[in-house]
Amino acid sequence: MKIYTKTGDTGQTGLIDGSRVPKDDARVASYGEVDELSATLGVARAHAADPAVRDLLHAVQKDLFALGAQLADPQARIGTRKRKAAVTAAQVEALEHAIDERERTLPPLQAFVLPGGAPVAAFLHLARTVCRRAERAAVALSRRESVDPLVIAYLNRLSDLLFVLAREANHRAGEAEERW
Repeated sequence: MKIYTKTGDTGQTGLIDGSRVPKDDARVASYGEVDELSATLGVARAHAADPAVRDLLHAVQKDLFALGAQLADPQARIGTRKRKAAVTAAQVEALEHAIDERERTLPPLQAFVLPGGAPVAAFLHLARTVCRRAERAAVALSRRESVDPLVIAYLNRLSDLLFVLAREANHRAGEAEERW
């Protein structure tokens, strides 16, 4: 199988249901943002020394493939046809559990924190901002077309987790949080 198909040379792309849309369609933009988020998490994962963080980010990347599949499906059928392509309430709850578990070990947040610090923390902060952009794109799409509310909830919770992971990475590295 060749990597190039030439079917997108006119500025169109195919969705999961076989329909073709312009590459700047809101649906394509939405799952494109999720793809960028996954790539950004891959960079953070490559820099993470903690195996638990690497495993967590790996699991999130798999979840993001499911999220992207749902966003690429205008018929909203992929989640019911392929179990691994469904975003579930349990996945959102798992993010909440990961946040709660890590927040217990961190000093209370009493001010805004400037992104940065240890390299992995800086990458996690970058991933958080990309996540927020992906969330905005999913919300924008949901104003025009049907989007599973769990997709938006997942992205919202994930950005919170990435913030907490960045704080935790700085805390473990002995890097002081720079307050604003």
